[in-house]
Amino acid sequence: MSAPTASLRSFASADRFLAEIASPATLRAGYVLLGDEIFLFDRCRRAVLETLAPEETRDFCLHDLDLAETSLFDILDRAQTPSLMAPFQVFFIRGVKGLYTRGSKKAEFEALESYFRSPNPSALLLFVADHLRIPTDLRKMDYQDKERYEKIRETLGEWCGMVELARVDENDAVKWVTQAAESASPPVRFDADAARELVDALGADMMLIASELEKLLLYVTAPLSPAATADGSSARISLGDVETMVLAAKQRSLYELTDAISARDRARALALLHGLLNASDGGEDAAIGHLYMLARTFRQMLIILEKNVRDSRAIWQALWQGFRMPPFAADDLIRQARRYKSRRDLTRALRLVARADLELRSSPANKLLVLERLILDLTAEPRASRLDHSLQFAMEL
Repeated sequence: MSAPTASLRSFASADRFLAEIASPATLRAGYVLLGDEIFLFDRCRRAVLETLAPEETRDFCLHDLDLAETSLFDILDRAQTPSLMAPFQVFFIRGVKGLYTRGSKKAEFEALESYFRSPNPSALLLFVADHLRIPTDLRKMDYQDKERYEKIRETLGEWCGMVELARVDENDAVKWVTQAAESASPPVRFDADAARELVDALGADMMLIASELEKLLLYVTAPLSPAATADGSSARISLGDVETMVLAAKQRSLYELTDAISARDRARALALLHGLLNASDGGEDAAIGHLYMLARTFRQMLIILEKNVRDSRAIWQALWQGFRMPPFAADDLIRQARRYKSRRDLTRALRLVARADLELRSSPANKLLVLERLILDLTAEPRASRLDHSLQFAMEL
């Protein structure tokens, strides 16, 4: 999905690259695509293919190579040799990190210098340096990444254009969402609070944002959608649409619920529970899924408390892959966990959730009452008396 990005600072480097490759007069012999922002990389790659490697000759002119498998000397030799089957050749070269490890690589850099002194005008070399992570603010770049960045600038940067594929700023992501919706066919109006919620819920991950936006556009423009208009006027994506269709936005509401529970704010917790159920496709029937996520969140808080995690950088070491929360929730969850005085308080919360889970699976007359009683118990101050041993069963998570 594409949208106008001329006014968005986060897209400026990629936009300059797209402008340069559009004209033979400005096209350089080589470029380094710096950074692991895959959304911007895909945007650059699509533009290169559309401009320089048309579909009918792509099998003969496009080369995806890796320095771990193909030597740089062989790649340069191929680039220097004109193709009999295509007027222009494009080389995407991965494994750039290998040029800066295990020895000086003096011969390789001499070969590069020799090539770029007299490059083949019918070939384009694109070095993919995706081992770097470039933050939105370059001043906050990790020291090791900054060192690698400078080495690439001092070497490949002597001959190639540098294209920084940095993380997209949240405000730019919100603007992009709005612009992309307006430029869709048919155009769709994206409410400002809905666009902000989409970006916040997905941690400004542009690939996820683009994917969820596609889903939202299909949802509101479908003939049976309440957002679709019969008179042909612009459809609209509201905050409710985002909360209904985007899983991460539902998770965001769940973290707001655990925030109210940990603060012992009973009225807010009950209101958030009703909001979660109203936003769920299955209403009360989605209750078991909400309990699963609630238990998972309390388990995460238990580990955070046990390992004395105090900042979001340490949380990724404490929680293993597959058991981590979205980036936007890390600081909130640390704060919530620290509201509990001891491991016993969080263990009590898990037992209460397990009891509610058992009740729901026993087909109660009113599921809402089971959930409301759970919220009342979770927001109550724990009593000094011991819990009934009958509650000590585990949920398989």
